[in-house]
Amino acid sequence: MKHIEFQDKNGSFIIHDPENYSGLYLPLAGEKGLKSSITPNLGGDSKTDQNHFLLEPVSIENLHNNRNTRNFWCQVYKSTEAGDTALSGADPKLLGCWSVCGNSAEQEFQKFTDKQDESTLEAGFMWQKISRKSQKYGLQAEVTSFVTISGDMEVEYVEITNISEKKVEIVPTGAIPVYGRSADNLRDHRHVTSLLHRIRTTDYGVEVTPVLSFDERGHQKNNTTYFVYGSDENGEKPESFYPTVEEFIGEGGTFLNPEAVRINKPGKPSGTELQGKEAVGGIRFSRKTLKPRETAGYILLCGIADAGGQQFPRKENTDKKAIDLAKASKWIESLTSGCRTRSQVRNMLEEVKEHWIRKVNVAFETGSEDADNYLKWICFQPILRRIYGCSFLPYHDYGKGGRGWRDLWQDCLALLIMEPSEVRQMIIDNYGGVRIDGTNATIIGSGQGEFIADRNNITRVWMDHSFWPFVTTKLYLDQTGDLDVLFEKIPYFKDLQSKRGTAHDEEWNSSYGNLQKTDANEIYHGTVLEHILLQNLCAFFDVGDHNEMRLHGADWNDALDMAWEKGESVAFTCAYAGNLKDIAYVLREIERVQEINRIELAEEMECLFACGKQLYESPEEKQKVLKQYTDLSAHNLSGNKAVLSLEMVCSNLEEKADWLVENIRKNEWIQDGDKGWFNGYYDNHGRKVEYSAVSDETDNKAGAECNARMMLTGQVFAVMSGTATEEQIQAICRSADAYLYDRKAGGYRLNTDFKEEKFDLGRMFGFAYGEKENGAVFSHMAVMYANALYKNGHAKEGYKVLQTLLDTAMDFERSKMYPGIPEYFDNQGRGLYAYLTGAASWYMLTMITEVFGVKGQLGDMVIAPALMPEQYDQEGKASLKIEFAGRKFFIHIFNREKKEWNKVQIKETFCDGTLLSAEGGRQARLKRSEIEKLTLEKVHEINIILN
Repeated sequence: MKHIEFQDKNGSFIIHDPENYSGLYLPLAGEKGLKSSITPNLGGDSKTDQNHFLLEPVSIENLHNNRNTRNFWCQVYKSTEAGDTALSGADPKLLGCWSVCGNSAEQEFQKFTDKQDESTLEAGFMWQKISRKSQKYGLQAEVTSFVTISGDMEVEYVEITNISEKKVEIVPTGAIPVYGRSADNLRDHRHVTSLLHRIRTTDYGVEVTPVLSFDERGHQKNNTTYFVYGSDENGEKPESFYPTVEEFIGEGGTFLNPEAVRINKPGKPSGTELQGKEAVGGIRFSRKTLKPRETAGYILLCGIADAGGQQFPRKENTDKKAIDLAKASKWIESLTSGCRTRSQVRNMLEEVKEHWIRKVNVAFETGSEDADNYLKWICFQPILRRIYGCSFLPYHDYGKGGRGWRDLWQDCLALLIMEPSEVRQMIIDNYGGVRIDGTNATIIGSGQGEFIADRNNITRVWMDHSFWPFVTTKLYLDQTGDLDVLFEKIPYFKDLQSKRGTAHDEEWNSSYGNLQKTDANEIYHGTVLEHILLQNLCAFFDVGDHNEMRLHGADWNDALDMAWEKGESVAFTCAYAGNLKDIAYVLREIERVQEINRIELAEEMECLFACGKQLYESPEEKQKVLKQYTDLSAHNLSGNKAVLSLEMVCSNLEEKADWLVENIRKNEWIQDGDKGWFNGYYDNHGRKVEYSAVSDETDNKAGAECNARMMLTGQVFAVMSGTATEEQIQAICRSADAYLYDRKAGGYRLNTDFKEEKFDLGRMFGFAYGEKENGAVFSHMAVMYANALYKNGHAKEGYKVLQTLLDTAMDFERSKMYPGIPEYFDNQGRGLYAYLTGAASWYMLTMITEVFGVKGQLGDMVIAPALMPEQYDQEGKASLKIEFAGRKFFIHIFNREKKEWNKVQIKETFCDGTLLSAEGGRQARLKRSEIEKLTLEKVHEINIILN
């Protein structure tokens, strides 16, 4: 049975009976302000940040446990001739109470029976519509949910239709429980913080303004108002309100069977004020008689008064509190007045749909419309991560939320494709988070380029962090040719942490500020290039006993976090080797193109260019060089500059990279018959983590079962960086297929089963095998494996990685997830941690730059397709819509005979019908100078004919 049915080419889909599947939810958000999640039965939550939750915070288990969800009820009565007869709590004509989203005790009991309501969910980017039909009550309902583009409020638009042949009488009641406080209070002071609530009803709704907030920030006077407003489709006011949970559910009641609905309990009028209770936006509308086929509409609006930066005027003087509250109500009244009628809501919904479709300005046509739509959602995921960070969705219950250092850079990869105009300044500002010791801030502020000192003074160093900035910057350079960005000057971040997490700068305090200074007490500025060199050179010298780079608190795998003393990451030593080579390549291009042959760097950095085989082969000597540098820069810098020749810098970087590569090939390769792979790590006892099943290195195995140990990460960066030879790549592919590939689970696992709780490496080994970092099919690293294979001429093997992930996601019976790619698949192939994963950026990037082969090369567009025969449509055509250099392109690849990717060459290339000069062989090139002659408004068509 087909479960996900797409309605167009923009990712809109429908699914039947979605409430029969656990863990489904959609993100609803604006560009700023509210960040919501919503389930098929309107569960989920809504918030602006960790300290301002409109609805009660939820994790994944709450989705089936919680009953205090958004809801909309209909008391349904027998048809009468006197349609306006007053109804009372004891009225015998009451047939029952129906929840339009399926959240009633009766509907819960009828689930999975022949009495279950028919339901269908339709959804797209940032909107959801749930349709439900009740044969018992002769009613059909549609509930459309979205958040305004500005993020000021969440909208629920409910339409009730009489599908019977008789008149039906209803009393509609909306109910949205208001949490109104910090997530900390979910367990800490839950009842006490309800005593702070000041609740009032207005003409259109319920407002909640706590007088104080209790959270990790201390006791603070609160000026935030949480609200739920409502009206009918014509803008008419509600009849009355149920402003507290106590009032709404009644003694002994529940949200599945609330007293207010069950007995037709009278509500409170406008102007009611209450204190010290849990709040709910309970809104009762006037009784309505529906003729056959007649529809009535109702609108519920909820939000936070300062959502999206829109703040009502405040006064801190407590004597003026009443005036403040009046101004809050006035602001909310003004905001909600623009979304009070059916036509206003529909117009706003269309704006929301168009806005997010426009944001996803990448599209693929590969001969499978379903696959193309899944790819649409994958392209949408990086936008979601920019908004949500790594938290604020039910699976992503990572502490305080927000983005991490890696996310800043990997999300930029996707933005370079979709919103390139914003990326230059973003890259510059992000480098402001680098410390002078080559590490970086780990608490990211809400503003661009805002970095915060860890108030708990906890040492946090992930050894991979210095790798990612240049990876993103190089993509930017290739897409734009903007080499000048490397010479933009920016400051460095400064806090208590010093010497790469091994010491504190006791001379630093908060009055110093968070920007690195010189001895003259001036803020020090260095070029972007200086930041890049500093990050990568410090990493080169920061080695352990085996001369591989120290693992510190973890690398990309955050769960490898228990090997601080003796842990080493061979995987990312490979990665840094690749960086050093690529930096040298870019610098040689600068010398060639811009005729620059010298650069200025902080004079303290000169020692980092120490070189020579004798130095490189001694971990102790390398650590001495690093100590020399970190001692010099522990507090202030001198402010003096050293002038270095580009030739010397390039030769130095290349020499270091070559030594790293040869050292890894010599010491870390594991042979296993015709298979083989690289050891990726050393544990906290200084032992190699990976080995072959036929290895004699029993001392490394610590008594564990003698099975092959292989981790995917080390292979990815060995291949991607060029450390692995062609012969080794082939052996790695055979090993990955033999030891890591599991089609049932969704593809390539992150590691084999170590069969021990290896806590001298990381907490991941406490996880069940096949879950999360311990051997799950972890999409991020799997996609990077594909990317590395494509880059090195192994497109068929790379395609297998990508397609297995996509096939698993598209198989709803296994993945049980909405379109997109999850963080990982479990042992059964279920997709977990949807939406917020760096895998989406890498998947999109790999599809564009490797599969379709459309990439930048210092500003030129180079096209070298590596599509498989099955990725073309029936006519042998595959297409890509993309923006490049500010121009819109529709690129068509023609392979009429559907030959294998490596059996064809480019015969002809046309741009807007004009034949371009052939570069020959496997790639075509559109020079930057030619691109800049093209008009900005037009969509330019490029046709690549393969033969």
